[in-house]
Amino acid sequence: MNSYKKVVIYTDGACRGNPGDGGWGAILHYQDNTKEINGFVSNTTNNIMELTAVIKSIEQLKETCHITVFTDSKYVQNGISTWIHNWERNGWKTANKKPVKNKNLWILLNELTSKHEITWKWVKGHSGHPQNERADELANLAIDARKR
Repeated sequence: MNSYKKVVIYTDGACRGNPGDGGWGAILHYQDNTKEINGFVSNTTNNIMELTAVIKSIEQLKETCHITVFTDSKYVQNGISTWIHNWERNGWKTANKKPVKNKNLWILLNELTSKHEITWKWVKGHSGHPQNERADELANLAIDARKR
């Protein structure tokens, strides 16, 4: 058993229009410490915001950790856990021989995750899960802040 720090991360992305103005939000928990982060991107997609939330969260970590990531995005969970292996093997092409969308983000996420032990957990979005609701709120607050 390793002695890596245990970090729990909740992430969400939001987009007003798809594409449109987007935001991402995340909550990082380590022991008794909680950190909330968020950001805005114009002319983006919901999937890009979901990926960005996870990437920005993992980038916060300064050492190897055991991370549990909660996401309401099956795209992120399945992409990094399952699909990415075939994409890499097939030269970043999907099963339909089309280029993988958001390839640059998948490559970055794959590189970041290789430095940690990660457990991916899916949570149903907008179902009353407090941390998922807060991550969604953070994502939307980032969009609202740019609309003013």
